This record gives sequence, C-alpha cells and structure tokens, in this order.
Amino acid sequence: MQMKPVLTLLAVVCTLTAPAAEVRLQRVPGGGLQPQAIVDAQGTLHLVYLKGEPKACDVFYVRRASGKADFSTPLRVNSQPGSAIAIGTIRGAQVAMGKAGRVHVVWNGSNQAEPKPATQSSPLLYTRLNDTGTAFEPQRNLVNATQHLDGGGTVAADVQGNVYVLWHSAPVDNKAGEAGRAVFMARSKDEGRTFAAERMINPDLSGACGCCGMRAYADSQGNLFALYRTAAGALNRDMTLLMSKDQGERFTSTTLHRWSIGQCPMSSEFFTETGGRVFAAWETAGPVQFAALNVPGQKLPVAAMPTSTVKGKHPVAAVNKAGETLLVWTEGTAWQRGGAVAWQLFGTDGKPVGTAQRRDGVPTWGLAAAVAEPDGGFTILY
Repeated sequence: MQMKPVLTLLAVVCTLTAPAAEVRLQRVPGGGLQPQAIVDAQGTLHLVYLKGEPKACDVFYVRRASGKADFSTPLRVNSQPGSAIAIGTIRGAQVAMGKAGRVHVVWNGSNQAEPKPATQSSPLLYTRLNDTGTAFEPQRNLVNATQHLDGGGTVAADVQGNVYVLWHSAPVDNKAGEAGRAVFMARSKDEGRTFAAERMINPDLSGACGCCGMRAYADSQGNLFALYRTAAGALNRDMTLLMSKDQGERFTSTTLHRWSIGQCPMSSEFFTETGGRVFAAWETAGPVQFAALNVPGQKLPVAAMPTSTVKGKHPVAAVNKAGETLLVWTEGTAWQRGGAVAWQLFGTDGKPVGTAQRRDGVPTWGLAAAVAEPDGGFTILY
C-alpha cells in the first residue's frame, strides 16, 4: 500500500528532470557562408551555402543521409561562375523543397550575373534540381518589370507543384524611394518549369525596407506565408506578415512587430513548421524572437525571446518531434564583421530551458542554420 505514492513521486521527478534535447554544432563544408538547411521526411539534410569571393561567389548544394556524418560531394548550383553575392549577408541563396522532394534555389545576382532584366537592375536568379537529382538546371532571372532589387529574394514550394519566388523592389516609375517599394511574386504551377510574370502582392502600400531580407514559406496545408519589413515612413521598419490561403491569388497583411529606427537594420527572418504549426522568427532592436502563427483563437501571435539580452541578428528556428524549439541567432555580426553563434532551447510550453549559449567563430558575412534531426536532437551549422 505504500508503493503507489512512491512510484508517483518518482514519475514526477523523472518528468521534471528529463534531459533536454541535444544541440550539436557543425561547420559548413569547405568553410562555406550563409548556410540554408532543410531536413526532408526521410531525415536527409539538404544544405546550400556560398563560397568564394564575396562580391562574386558561387552557390553549392550538399546532402547528408539520416544517421550519417558525411555530406555528399558538392554540386554547384549557379550555372554562371561568380554570379552570387555574399556581401550584406541577406542577399545570398534561399532554398525550398517542393513536389517529390525537388530542391528549388534563388539568390541575388552579382554585378556580373546574367541574364539581366530589361530594367538592367540586378537579377534575381532561380534554378531547380534536375529530374535525376544529379545537377541543377541553368540559372534563370525572374525579374522583368521592376528595378532596384536590394534586400534579397526568397522561394517557397508546396507538394502540389506550386513554386513561389518573392522579392521586394520598385516599379520603374517609382518616385517615393523606399515608401514606393513593394513585394512582388512570380508563381509557377508546374514545379518551376515556367513562371508567370511578377505582380505586386502586398495589399497595403506600406513600402519595403530596401536592404532588409525577406522570407517565404508554403506550409503542409498549401498556405503561403511571407515576412518582410515595411518602410512607410523614415522611421517605420515594422515586421509584416503576408498570408495567402489560395495559392497566392490573394493576400492578407498583419503587422507582427513594430520597430521605429531611422536606418535600414539589414534584418532577416525565418519560417519552420512541425505538426501543422508554422513558426516565424524575426529581429528586433534587442533579442531575436519567435512565435507560432496559426494558433486558434489568437489574432496576433505571442512572441517568445531568449534569456539573453544581447542584440541578435539572423534568427532561425527548428522544432523537433517532441515540440521543443531551438532558436539560433548571431551576435556581434555587422557590415564586414563576423561574430558568434548563439542559441536557446525552449520547452514544449514555449518557455526557455536553461540559459542562452554562444560560441565564437561566425565569419564575416556569415550566419547560422539549424535543423531538427530524426533522433530528436538539433544541429546548428555555421
């Protein structure tokens, strides 16, 4: 009769002291910059990164099978050597996985990149992995009727074969500076074989912060999300969410976080999904933060921050199958300056577990990527 309460107490103790998920750090192959990572349904890690002269570098792709330590032989993504750019940290490659696991990549073109748009603006270049998965198709420019591409483009793809490439730039007749910039999208309905001409998608004329990045994501239900920073006025740099529930036909706009600052913060954003829940991460004037976006009954997401009070940049988030979240960011990085990678684990209740950790070694123009592994642990690549 005395055993039952003892066992109950032991069960409670075991629950309270269960170890947190393991966090592993790994260097990007070959000293690569600005890694972008995805883990597919089979547990394979897909990684793209930049390498070479920052003003005119190359994009590379590797993969690593579940449970393995070594990456595959790198494939060069860009068909024209030196057609990518690492300067600014938010103009590099972004990657998405679509129908049948096909990999899609976009990046800002360097000064020497071809083909250029008719406006002679910088091109936004796109390619996809070929049908056999052995090489990438020749790069294509998707900018046609806009100009002054700056902060970088983004790509999203879904399992139905839709591929969305988004960027912010200006119409050719723009006379309002950043306040006249807008978000544009080129959409493909055939897995990236062809794209319709770009069209403006932001429903509110709120401008766009020229040298800030943006991020798009297509969730498992086919909804399309995009994060960008507005610039309606000289001091307005608000984090704004665009969302479409009809494959990019119509979008709603929601302000997630307001930031009054008299300069471009060159910020970036991130999306991830697990168990049907989409999470977004973004920068603020202080620590980075993240939030679940599609929580029933919530008009605005409730954001969480790490225990660190240090200014953070370039946040990424990963959520494992247990519901734990790893938030990763850089500290001390700036124009022509490297810094440290930092991270904070959050429990299933959304609260920080322990204190934020950091490690030096992020190179100039560098940032970090993070993924949840099949074994429940996390990997940070930097």
